[in-house]
Amino acid sequence: MEPRIENLSEKKLVGKQLTMSLANNKTSNLWRTFMPRRREINNSDTIEMISMQVYNEPFRLGDLNQEFEKWAAIEVDNFENVPEKMDTYTLKGGLYAAFHYKGPSTDNSVFIYIFGTWLPNSDYLLDDRPHFEILGAKYKNGDPNSEEEIWIPIRQKNLTI
Repeated sequence: MEPRIENLSEKKLVGKQLTMSLANNKTSNLWRTFMPRRREINNSDTIEMISMQVYNEPFRLGDLNQEFEKWAAIEVDNFENVPEKMDTYTLKGGLYAAFHYKGPSTDNSVFIYIFGTWLPNSDYLLDDRPHFEILGAKYKNGDPNSEEEIWIPIRQKNLTI
């Protein structure tokens, strides 16, 4: 599974967020409160949803207790008319590895491959920016035929000789 390397432009997001860890995962609660209200966000042309993880300190692979902000959001054109009790986030641009993934969202083997095989053998290092998934028209929660894109922040390795 080889990613596309993308230079992402800044994105404006509107949605809901909760602080959690993998050991205290509240993702289903977050999406349960976001989905009934997503149509209230009226300054967006996209059907794609963003599931984002924002780490306040560098990501620690395998640390199930590391806390992060989990977002359920949609990209918008601007922050005008943000629905009540929804939050905004400006996702800074930068280099990302975008992996096309097909399978259930409960299968963590894709992340084991990304962080354990692909990243160490690539020309890149993990960067300290948000990680996110784009959930498009082919995303079906829990379905083995579900499709999504996993975006991992990267930076070029220092290739000094």
